[in-house]
Amino acid sequence: MEAFGPIDPAKIAGQDFYTTAGDPVEPEFPGPAELMDRLAALSPAGLDTVFLSNSGAEAVENAMKICYDHTGGSCGITFEGAFHGRTLGTLSVNRSKAVYRRGFPEISGVHDAPFCRDGGCTAGTCDCGFFAGDTSVLRRMLHPDRGHVAPEEVAFVILEPIQGEGGYHVPSNAFLREVADLCARHDVPVIADEIQSGTGRTGDFWASDGLPIEPDVICAAKGARLGATIASADVFPDETSRLSSTWGAGGLIDALQGAVTIDVIRERDLMENAAVRGEQFRAEIENAALPNLVDARGRGLMQAVEFDTERRRDDVQEAALQRGLLTLGCGHKTLRLLPPLDVREREINMGVDLLAEAAEAAA
Repeated sequence: MEAFGPIDPAKIAGQDFYTTAGDPVEPEFPGPAELMDRLAALSPAGLDTVFLSNSGAEAVENAMKICYDHTGGSCGITFEGAFHGRTLGTLSVNRSKAVYRRGFPEISGVHDAPFCRDGGCTAGTCDCGFFAGDTSVLRRMLHPDRGHVAPEEVAFVILEPIQGEGGYHVPSNAFLREVADLCARHDVPVIADEIQSGTGRTGDFWASDGLPIEPDVICAAKGARLGATIASADVFPDETSRLSSTWGAGGLIDALQGAVTIDVIRERDLMENAAVRGEQFRAEIENAALPNLVDARGRGLMQAVEFDTERRRDDVQEAALQRGLLTLGCGHKTLRLLPPLDVREREINMGVDLLAEAAEAAA
């Protein structure tokens, strides 16, 4: 900062500007450029360009915009149970609760397909409706002769590698392979909404890492401390001002927090901790034998427990809160549990004990 002289906030207040962390060669502390470097370095090969914004909804909005611009397509495909934000554009690709969309105008041309709700299913055992017979809903939809959506008009397919608001559903490899194959065949970009599942939450930096699908665009926020749209330079528009924002480099403090968060995750092996503690959580839940539990699922520290009814779920949530355990509902009868990435073995045990007490009380 000293190389540029003292900073007078009155000189920059109210202006449109991109913040920096001082000397661009040797910044005093990490800022927007350093956060973008970190995100690109941790993303799949080829995803080398990052656009920062204020929120996850903006990250998804920008992802859709660059795909529309890149492909010239006029429609998109989303999945049942999806939640991608609360702006009008992101509401248009939501398919979770009707209350989010009811009465609001939407962008046209958004189609949807069933989302896999069984992480272990195959095309032959699928009962979520995505696979049927020897084909899938998506394959029928995009069939060049018999489908009702022209593949060349599809600008993107957007999905959450693990659904959040929709019920914390972990899809099967069969589902992901089918989506990946069809998108590759028809040259349709895949947008991975990693706003909840990214930044180390699942034990990998991105939940899509290691899965049979390679996103063309990744959306990040929450753990990254601000919104980020990550893709290749070829996908981003070349035309000036096609994608721009007053805070297109993110807030300086937010960027600093995001960069330091990533550094701490890597330096303290918190992704490994997330994986180990997630396995511990699942084992403890199984041993606890919670009454009226229908399913326990998740990856790393993105875990969920599903009960037999919505009322039961709500009663368990209230009883858990009374005992000092904070949970959050999702889907219709599911609780999501999101411990911090540095959670310890003892704290997982305490959390499961409190949840078991709450489930007994609700029974």
